[in-house]
Amino acid sequence: MKYIIATIKPFKLEEVREALTTLGVRGMMVTEIKGFGSQSGHTEIYRGAEYAVNFVPKVKLEIAVPDNMATPVVDTIARTAKTDKIGDGKVFVLDLESAMRVRTGEINDDAL
Repeated sequence: MKYIIATIKPFKLEEVREALTTLGVRGMMVTEIKGFGSQSGHTEIYRGAEYAVNFVPKVKLEIAVPDNMATPVVDTIARTAKTDKIGDGKVFVLDLESAMRVRTGEINDDAL
């Protein structure tokens, strides 16, 4: 099993969710986060005053999938979330040692 963590732009969330649902992903966790990467923040002017924006709003997706779905899920996220602008996000894939569905006690692939 694989655990996929992706950070994307917030306005892309619904499009990515729909694409992953079509692919067969049955669940995911979504968290609103702030962060920065290569762009290291930027400055903005608000009511005549300049201030630094050090963290950019993002959405973090966490998805557990069987091994054979990892590559299609990553490809779908990358294709759907891409805007060709700085800050499109990142995708990380980790090995998932075990999983359990609390309600039924199912484990590993059956729990997904």
